[in-house]
Amino acid sequence: MMGELWTQMGSLMATVVFMYTIFEKFFPPSFRDRVQAYAQKVTNHFNPYIQITFPEFSGERLKKSEAYNAIQTYLSANSSQRAKRLKAEVVKDSQSPLVLSMDDNEEITDEFQGVKVWWSANKVSSNPQRYNPFSYYGSSDEKRFYKLTFHRSYRDIITMSYIKHVLDEGKEIEMTNRQLKLYTNNPSSGWYGYKQSKWSHIVFEHPASFETLAMDQKRKQDILKDLAKFKKGKEYYSKIGKAWKRGYLLYGPPGTGKSTMIAAIAKFMNYDVYDLELTAVKDNTELRKLLIETPSKSITVIEDIDCSLDLTGQRKKKKEEVESDEPKDPMRKNEEESSKSSKVTLSGLLNFIDGIWSACGGERIIIFTTNYVEKLDPALIRRGRMDKHIEMSYCCFDAFKVLAKNYLDVESHLLFGRIERLLKETEMSPADVAENLMPKSEDEDVETCLENLIMAIEKNKEEKAKKKAEEEAHKKLEEEKAKEESIQNEERDKEKTRENGVKENGFC
Repeated sequence: MMGELWTQMGSLMATVVFMYTIFEKFFPPSFRDRVQAYAQKVTNHFNPYIQITFPEFSGERLKKSEAYNAIQTYLSANSSQRAKRLKAEVVKDSQSPLVLSMDDNEEITDEFQGVKVWWSANKVSSNPQRYNPFSYYGSSDEKRFYKLTFHRSYRDIITMSYIKHVLDEGKEIEMTNRQLKLYTNNPSSGWYGYKQSKWSHIVFEHPASFETLAMDQKRKQDILKDLAKFKKGKEYYSKIGKAWKRGYLLYGPPGTGKSTMIAAIAKFMNYDVYDLELTAVKDNTELRKLLIETPSKSITVIEDIDCSLDLTGQRKKKKEEVESDEPKDPMRKNEEESSKSSKVTLSGLLNFIDGIWSACGGERIIIFTTNYVEKLDPALIRRGRMDKHIEMSYCCFDAFKVLAKNYLDVESHLLFGRIERLLKETEMSPADVAENLMPKSEDEDVETCLENLIMAIEKNKEEKAKKKAEEEAHKKLEEEKAKEESIQNEERDKEKTRENGVKENGFC
């Protein structure tokens, strides 16, 4: 009985293969395509499952699909535990260079809001005749794609929610796993040509973080809350009709940790840093082009902006030129303009910060640093441009405790009380405190380093007291000198008054 059944099945299969061969060989392609289309319609009518494909390349120029990359990243985070066949790839600019993902023709399941879906990695060749199974290299005609299969009753959930969830989650994982980069702008002479770009970069490996940042704890928490609020503020900024960007002004004496703060912000936000050197920018047009090339989730930094360009005095100069009646020599004016390496103006920089072009992209941070905030034009640092002003002050006791933990791995000591009193009495930058805390040899222990710091603070205190006394003595001398000059002027005025009175009374 079973033998007869297998015989009939074999005959049926042979007949089907024979008919399919005749169909493929003797019928014209147009007729075959139409028959296959109708057959597909009949199959779809009885098949309750829907399939969506995501090709690796898309568009006329065959640009790699962002959706494909996001799906690959999303599935890589899940497939290593569920797929039976995996492939290992080395990914550039990633914290984990070896990434495991589904191998070709492998399938895994996923679940979203109680709905079960199937993902499969597929590969097809557009020219099977050129396929060489003995080649070490893949065919150039191979096309890879991911296929998503789900029941048609969950169509709305999958198309409206699940796919968006996969893409967002994939991009977030990619951002988390990537290596941070530090960019600097190239001179405009190197912008064009083969493999030329406006920005060049290196891997950003600065070890600073908010945990190791020497700063008052309360102010540190305030900054962290502000950054976290900004990172989650996409819908809020859209609601209030404002570009999703934020400006921070870091100001304070040298050595107070402004550059370290930038590195800590970049690490906390997981943003790339674009260090903009204004002196290498020829004019406002180039500045705008550089802005367009900076992506979302980035920090644009202009350090020591008071020294970068002469932006602070431009309004004053223009006012003096207007008030001056003497026309300026055209030759001299041309020489002055040509001698300037950069023609970036204050107006151009203001438009860079919050003009129309600054709204391109989103989730951007702009940071200015300066040692002398009073030198900056008020229009440059007003709220809305530099939204939050952060003073990087001298070392306080909270900052010292962070440094002691970082450099000496100590959280309390008998000398801490004395150091706290000294820090209240004098001003010392965190950089100077850190240098004195750092052991200079294997023989120096915790107590030796703390004593070295105490000696340095006391010496600094004495020097500042001496300098203050000298300034006060000089000031007093100047006041006495001014007082003597005032008395002499008064006596001179009285003498003139007496002489004028004698002349008016008719005496010679």
